[in-house]
Amino acid sequence: MLKLSCNVTDKLQSFFFSYSPVHRRIVSSSSSVSFSQVRISDPIRAIVSADQGSVIREEECLGTLADRLRLGSLTEDGLSYKEKFIVRSYEVGSNKTATIETIANLLQEVGCNHAQSVGFSTDGFATTPTMRKLHLIWVTARMHIEIYKYPAWGDVVEIETWCQSEGRIGTRRDWILKDIATGQVTGRATSKWVMMNQDTRRLQKVSDDVRDEYLVFCPQEPRLAFPEENNRSLKKIPKLEDPAQYSMIGLKPRRADLDMNQHVNNVTYIGWVLESIPQEIVDTHELQVITLDYRRECQQDDVVDSLTTSEVGGTNGSATSGTQGHNESQFLHLLRLSGDGQEINRGTTLWKKKPSR
Repeated sequence: MLKLSCNVTDKLQSFFFSYSPVHRRIVSSSSSVSFSQVRISDPIRAIVSADQGSVIREEECLGTLADRLRLGSLTEDGLSYKEKFIVRSYEVGSNKTATIETIANLLQEVGCNHAQSVGFSTDGFATTPTMRKLHLIWVTARMHIEIYKYPAWGDVVEIETWCQSEGRIGTRRDWILKDIATGQVTGRATSKWVMMNQDTRRLQKVSDDVRDEYLVFCPQEPRLAFPEENNRSLKKIPKLEDPAQYSMIGLKPRRADLDMNQHVNNVTYIGWVLESIPQEIVDTHELQVITLDYRRECQQDDVVDSLTTSEVGGTNGSATSGTQGHNESQFLHLLRLSGDGQEINRGTTLWKKKPSR
């Protein structure tokens, strides 16, 4: 099978990005080979090489180009995946650095690209052949992110990710973020995922068939983004009890908040949690740690309340006083349905005071 050469620029310029029509031999799905004038907008089924070699079909060509243009690949041992990202202008917030939602989206993106690179589904989030056959999907059960230095617009971030088994009911995925310019670790994250039946919306244990399909791509020995004992990612999140100190009532999912699994994407919950953070904290502090436990999925027609209470030594207290002094503030969060109060998500955040300029 002919593959496109490593000189991607020459190939792209000579075929896809030429402003004038170019001659190429085209194979349609229903006709014999013939010469035709092809523009970039013309439907292409396959390309025959100039030396009349074998056919590169459309999906293979596009897949190869996507892989070549994407700045990511499996590591040498094949047990993890690394990808570089340039922070875009629309991914930064008022601090002129990437938002936590941007970071969470990049984590999800590199996780999905890792799954695709080992041959898992492109029409779902890392579903294996057995999962697709049984209508099973992965859903987030817990997400823990720690950011030590937020990248700015134009910075290049490298993210490494890998997955491992997590008991009989799920799997875990970890990430390490690095600043390409300095090599410094700028963040770490870990997550737990469980299987859900896409038709019944009920959780299901991970079968041996599914486990065998993905374990071959996992480290044989445990590898943790947070190897420290008693690290924050292991802490249990208590439920926030009424009355909350701060709230944002009546949040509604947008159509754009739904993902390909037909429920609100897990990154949207982060934005909802932050909606009830007091403005004085947002102005003077920077989010360093966020942990979320996902209790139930949220649908498009749901209405959500975001509740927040500051934690000082495990009790309610002033929003500007943290558990470890005036430089830190920690909060307990709850997302619940506005109607019947069903719990959707519980979380904690840790904020560090911004350095004075």
